[in-house]
Amino acid sequence: MEFINTVEELREIYGSPSKTSIVKETRHITPQYRAYIEASPFCGLATVGPEGLDCSPRGDMPGFVRVHDENTLMMPDRRGNNRVDSLVNIVRDPRIALMFLIPGHGNCLRVNGEAQIAVDDELSDSFGVNGKAPRSVIVIRTNAVYFQCARAILRSRIWDSASHVETAGLPSAGEILAEVSNNDVGGQVYDDEWMDRAQKTLW
Repeated sequence: MEFINTVEELREIYGSPSKTSIVKETRHITPQYRAYIEASPFCGLATVGPEGLDCSPRGDMPGFVRVHDENTLMMPDRRGNNRVDSLVNIVRDPRIALMFLIPGHGNCLRVNGEAQIAVDDELSDSFGVNGKAPRSVIVIRTNAVYFQCARAILRSRIWDSASHVETAGLPSAGEILAEVSNNDVGGQVYDDEWMDRAQKTLW
């Protein structure tokens, strides 16, 4: 197996990006890019730390990531498993990347920047849902904002219900936990209780 070891070798294979691939990138959030962010209920959050990279799913009602100004985004840190992998990384290395998806839409939006974790009570309260505020808010300063063309989404048919996977053939979270913990945690009880527990702790 032959591997590429230099950028020059890579460019020999792929050539140079087209003009459209370059001009679409801005350092700030344009009105058009703002519309994508405000329509998106889901994004992937990528961070980096001494141990390596991490990518975390983030989702809520459309517009859950707030456009504070043309260079600043704010994302509430909703309830989760308390591993806080992303937050631990941000504290040690502010570099961050986001990829916003919009159900039914071909393009997605990518944002690169630097983040800090804010614990201001007034700010957190402004993101409250059903009287529950996040414990912190991720504040992101943008360095690059650009849309990604629809090829990957078209190939994957992710929004096509005819291509959806039959989940009954996949292992459940309870089954996975039981296997990796030698039945110490997880199992059918975990699966039976999970949905009710999640509904009570979404925010």
